[in-house]
Amino acid sequence: MLPTVLAVRAAGRNTPKIYQLDLNNLPGGELRRAPDGWHAIVPLGGTKHRLWLRELPRSGYAVAVDLPLDADFELRLRAARRFWLALQRRALGDAPLALPALKRRRLILALRAVDGWQQGNSYRQIAQGLFRSHRIAERAWKTDDLRSRTIRLVKLGQRLMRLRLRALLAKRRGMDDK
Repeated sequence: MLPTVLAVRAAGRNTPKIYQLDLNNLPGGELRRAPDGWHAIVPLGGTKHRLWLRELPRSGYAVAVDLPLDADFELRLRAARRFWLALQRRALGDAPLALPALKRRRLILALRAVDGWQQGNSYRQIAQGLFRSHRIAERAWKTDDLRSRTIRLVKLGQRLMRLRLRALLAKRRGMDDK
């Protein structure tokens, strides 16, 4: 199950009405039965929250979210917090999988830099492609900050490629074992 899909169950009737969900009457939502339980898409707070329920709670019952302590705990926790904030009609903040803008920009630059490096471009050519900088004098290039930054971006891109390949191979290995 995806870490942003919340495992939800009935919690009881003695909770405030704000935490009670009537999953049979979801305006704009979806509820489907599947072999493993119920899957719901609940539109709240301007976004869609995805829920999984083993059993459908009766109307008037509050819901509780189960958060297993696993590798995806932080993502599940962020998704659960956004769901809780939506129930309280408060601002949700960023999506659980959202990256900060600066980190996203750096990762994009790293992948573009490693693409340029794999095509045989020099660090200077990569820097000019990434930063649209004017021609840098030959003597100034060795000490220019863009040179160091470009080299770091290429190395980060190489690490990202190696880590992703390892993750892909590990995932394949796990699938073959079953």
